[in-house]
Amino acid sequence: MLLRKGGIREAGGRFSVVHDRVLLYPTYEHQQPHLLKANYASQVKPVDSGWHPDLIRIGSWADVTDTIQVSAGDRVAALMPFHIWNETFIQERLKWKPHQPLYILLLRIYKLNSPQWIPYNSAYGGCKSWIDLTDAIALEGTPVLSDSDYHQMTAAIHTIGTEC
Repeated sequence: MLLRKGGIREAGGRFSVVHDRVLLYPTYEHQQPHLLKANYASQVKPVDSGWHPDLIRIGSWADVTDTIQVSAGDRVAALMPFHIWNETFIQERLKWKPHQPLYILLLRIYKLNSPQWIPYNSAYGGCKSWIDLTDAIALEGTPVLSDSDYHQMTAAIHTIGTEC
């Protein structure tokens, strides 16, 4: 599950889902451990603004299976078990552009059969939700969750996202 409101460079100033199948590109900009739940915060190594590795490892991809728009704080709070962010981050996201909803993207994740290393390109940087890679990567891989586990989890998220 991803939570998105969009970056400052979104087309038209608003977030939208522009692809239904995406590679998962690791980012380093704006990493702030204090906005993560404690068991995830220790996994983040803060870097200087603008830093990036010369080579980027792409090891997974996802189908965007569902998009849910949420504006109510109680709905977002009820979804806490399904993501890595803490309450501070959630409140900041809800307050930023308060008239725009928070988008919940449910992703069916796959590990690539052969992870790829790609060179960093300056066009990949900045506050963007989507980037287009200069080289294609074959989307072949194994699902991280079984079909039944994935459907059970997404059903629970849908129930929370629409009932509160």
